Amino acid sequence: MNWVDRGKVLQGIAEVREGLTFCLSLPLDYPGGTALNPKRQPPRRYATLRDGASAGKQSFCFSYADEDERITDVVCDDTVLMSLQYSTQWDSLAHIGSRFDADGDGEPEAVFYNGYRAGVELQAAREDPEAEPWARYPEPTAHALGIQNLAEHGVQGRGVMLDLHRHFGEAQRRVGYDDLMRVLDADAVEIERGDMVCVHTGYAQLLLDMRKQPQVDLLKRACSALDGHDARLLNWISDSGLACLVADNPAVEAVRVNLQPGIRAPRLPLHEHCLFKNGIHLGELWYLTPLARWLAQHGRTRFLLTAPPLRLPGAAGSPATPIATV
Repeated sequence: MNWVDRGKVLQGIAEVREGLTFCLSLPLDYPGGTALNPKRQPPRRYATLRDGASAGKQSFCFSYADEDERITDVVCDDTVLMSLQYSTQWDSLAHIGSRFDADGDGEPEAVFYNGYRAGVELQAAREDPEAEPWARYPEPTAHALGIQNLAEHGVQGRGVMLDLHRHFGEAQRRVGYDDLMRVLDADAVEIERGDMVCVHTGYAQLLLDMRKQPQVDLLKRACSALDGHDARLLNWISDSGLACLVADNPAVEAVRVNLQPGIRAPRLPLHEHCLFKNGIHLGELWYLTPLARWLAQHGRTRFLLTAPPLRLPGAAGSPATPIATV
């Protein structure tokens, strides 16, 4: 994302011709439930509690006249408990690391982007056995690789759409280098250094149409996804100069665990290649369908993209509400 500089911001702004905006976020309570990922809980909201003379009352539709009849204000105030990567999200560079023999001593170490080590620069939480189960491990921190760095840098520049759904529909397909090159040629897509690339597969639209009741079996057989096991595709990702890679599916890449006996390898090779090896942020479960349709109808592939994460120090990911402007 260091390649998204002042010049890339100006290139993004130059793509604005109509003044139309598109929200690229799913509602943050989607996909619904935990069927897609049991580790990630949907958000739960609560009214905050009053203090002072009204201590213990909820601060939602609270009338100050209850304390002083001369005051006319009525206030709503709430709080949320949510997984930072439940819905539309950014992965920080702390999201995926790798175990390998970084020291040459024959023992693998857990290492993240730029050589940062688990247990040194990244700190897992200490267990609090007295806490509720969901709160047993408070305040893990990614320090230098936390999502706050992306927020502080700013995420605004030129977005480029790769519309896989336009070519492959909703059929399941692992898209490798050859398929991707055909899509780029057919749609006259040009990607330059510092562009923020968005991959439309139609997955998020299917999810939205399921109205928080995800049909997991159908989703597992639906839509295209990038093939992280294709070495030429991985090389293209880094050689193209793209600043970040975003998709409307849960992992950007097709999740396929097929390890050979005795071979050590990543479960998510595209994640390893982008986050761990090259410092390329990933965005997942973005809602790209309306924007992709509009761009196709108007013979365009580029737009202004504004997509900051939360400035939450130490976090491994963040919800996002990206906006595209055309």
